[in-house]
This record gives sequence, structure tokens and C-alpha cells, in this order.
Amino acid sequence: MTAAFDHETFISPFTWRYGSTAMRQIWSEQHKRRLMRRVWVALASAQQQAGLVTAAQLADLESQQANVNIERALEIERETRHDVMAEIRTFAEQCPVGGGIIHWGATSADITDNVDVLRQRESLDLLRQGLSELLTLFAERIEATAEMPIMAHTHIQPAEPTTLGYRLAVYAQDLLADWQALGQLRAELRGKGFKGAVGTQASYAELLAGKGVTAIELEALAMTRLELPAFPIATQTYSRQQDLRVQQVLAGLAASLHKFALDFRIIQSPPFGEWAEPFGQQQVGSSAMPFKRNPILAENICSLARYVAALPMVAWENASQAILERSLDDSANRRLFQPESFLACDEMLLKAVRLLRGMTLNEAAMRRNMALYGPFAATERLLMALVSAGANRQEAHEWLRRHSLRAWEAIQANPGDNPLVDYLIADADIGRYVNGDRIRALMDATAHVGTAPARARELAKAILELTAHSKES
Repeated sequence: MTAAFDHETFISPFTWRYGSTAMRQIWSEQHKRRLMRRVWVALASAQQQAGLVTAAQLADLESQQANVNIERALEIERETRHDVMAEIRTFAEQCPVGGGIIHWGATSADITDNVDVLRQRESLDLLRQGLSELLTLFAERIEATAEMPIMAHTHIQPAEPTTLGYRLAVYAQDLLADWQALGQLRAELRGKGFKGAVGTQASYAELLAGKGVTAIELEALAMTRLELPAFPIATQTYSRQQDLRVQQVLAGLAASLHKFALDFRIIQSPPFGEWAEPFGQQQVGSSAMPFKRNPILAENICSLARYVAALPMVAWENASQAILERSLDDSANRRLFQPESFLACDEMLLKAVRLLRGMTLNEAAMRRNMALYGPFAATERLLMALVSAGANRQEAHEWLRRHSLRAWEAIQANPGDNPLVDYLIADADIGRYVNGDRIRALMDATAHVGTAPARARELAKAILELTAHSKES
């Protein structure tokens, strides 16, 4: 009997809480076993073309390829203690004509390693699809807010003005690079192929003696049916460096999403108050504090991103400690980190889409923060004007520094309007070079955003063009 998975026993949060139905299906036992049978059928098809297997045997296997019986396989596995052998016997029981040639010449990793890469490719396609949706939302938001001035911050301190669209473009640029990295990774993935117990293809060469087909040609026929290129060199497994590259690319995506979500959490906090997550009418922010509007979507993204960030180390250990032609000490952890890294990234993308689509803007808070801190940044404009009018640059810098510190102390003691402009207009030294109206105009920091709007729009345009071209192709 199959074990019962319900809430009376431990089940992974990825089983029901995190990840999409589509991603869970890719990493399901049912799908894995169907793919195993697909690989066996591909091998049998190549062997039939080589004259080793009859058309009737191949047809028998093809007729049962989708008829997975997990209950029977688990029953056999309890006896054999070998999951691949249990699946072979289950498949063979269903195929009275072809069952005897299943797995002929193969070793377990000829099947499971190719299956893993097929699932990795499906998962990367799904992630790219989700990331395309997120990038499209970013492009739309960037275009809509390219000119909207806000305060930028360095060291989590007010710095100079930027625009909301430009800040969003910072996140989108990283995510676009991740989207391209996922595509490149997907194109570069290789299966093990069919190389036997230590990678020499000796078993296949023996089978093919006198058939006029080489082991390399047999492998090519089978892998063509799978539409999967193979590594030219493998041991019992494909190089675990490939697993490391997969985890590194996923960790890069997680880093980009974490940066966006962490900034979102900061900007949502009341001292900033410029953005907010969507918050349902019946949503509860805290069991103790009814007023709370916690950034649960962004916090969840950050939490899952930290987990994905830790997984490349496991893959590194596997790659660096793959002793000689193979050891089995990577098997158990690969069953964990491969599906969980993809499911975690899938969940982060789902939440990031919800976050960006439902993002609310508090323009009053943006104007308040700009009015409070923007004048400090605008002193740079006034400094340039003073020097242009004939003032000594070093003396002018000292006038502005002194008034800025005085204004900073004033708003710390009594947050409200920034008195810096009034201080500057009242300064006789400054007034000799720039009059009050000119000072007031120069101290409007909202226009001090340089080329940010234009470059943000260019990125939004590039995103839409690249993702649209990808969908067409």
C-alpha cells in the first residue's frame, strides 16, 4: 500500500504551502516515473533501430509508458531496497512482450540522471514564464512612474532625489539578467546520455558487436528521441558541476528577489511610508496588535530566498567530493535540494507578482519626504550657482554646511517643514550672489533627477521587447 500523506504526519511545506501546482507536478513521483519510462522507451527505440529489439517489443513498452503503478513499485522496493529496479520490474510486469528488454545495457544513472535534467529544463521553462510576467509588470510600473520624484537613500540615509521608476528599474535590471541567465542555463543543460556503469559504454559496445551501429551512435539515437543533448564525457553520472551551476543561477534569482523584497519592507515602514503591500479587508497583521499591517509577502520572499541561497553549498560539496567514478552520498540530498530550490523560486515569483501588481503608492508621503530631505540634496545645485556667480567655492560650501546642520537639528527636534531654504535666503553672504527667488527655485530638489527618467524608460522598453521576442520564438 502507498503511504498516506495527510496532516497527521510530517509533510513538507512545499507539498501544499509553497510553489505552484505546475511546479509540484514536475517534481512529483508520478511525473518522475513517467519520465523514467520515457527514457527506457527512448533506449529501446534506439536498440530497435540497431536490430537488438523487435518492433513488437518496442510497441509493448510504448503502450504502457504512461501506465505508472506507484503502489506496485513501492511494494517491490520494500523487497529489493532499490527504487530503480523496483520500477523496472513494475514496468516489465505490464509488458509481457517487451518487459524482458527494459534497461538492457543500462545502469541506474543512465535513467535517473537524464530524468533529472528533463525535469530541470521543465522547471526552468516555468520559472522563466513567471519571471517574464514579473518583468512585464515592472516595465509597466517603471513607465508609469519614470518621472515621479522620490528621495534616494545611501547607507539608509537620505541622499539625493531619484524617481520611483528609476528605483524600480534597478530591481528590473537585475531580474532581466536573471531571466537571461535562466535561458542560457536551460540551453546549456546536458543529460548523462547512455554510458553505462562507469561511463565507458562498454556494456552497449558489447551488445552492439556485429550490428553495424556504435555505442556512440546508439546514444545519439536515444537522446535525439528525448530531445536532450548529452555530455560527451561522463562517469556513472553526469558531472555534478552542472547541479552546482543550476543552484548558483537559482541563488542569483533569489538574491535579486530578496533585494526587491527587503527594500519593499523598509519603504513600507511608517517612517518612509511611500509604498505598501496589498492588504485584504479581512487580513490579520498580528495576533496581538490589531493595527499591524505586516509586509508578509515581502518577508516570505526574503525568508525563502535565504534558504535558496544556502543550497549551492550542498551542490558544491557533491561536485567537489564525487569520488572517482561515483559515490552515492549525493543521492539523498539531491532528492531534497533539486525540487525545493525550484519550488522556492517558483513561490517567490508568485509572491513578487502579487506584491508588484497590488502595490499601493502613497504620493503624499513621497512629497512629504522630498520636502523634508530634498532641500539638503539641493544645496549642491545652489553651490554650483554660487560659484558660477563669482563666490569662492570653499567659502560657499561652508555657508551651506553650517545652515544644513542647523536645519537638520531643527527637524530632528521638531519634525515638520524643513527651514533650510529660509535660513539660506536670510544669509547676507549668499544673497550677494544669488537672490531669494533664485535660491527658492534652486532648492526645489524634485527636478534634480538627471537622466534617470529617460534611462528607466529605455530599460522598460528593452524588457518588453526581449520578453515579447521570447514568447514569439
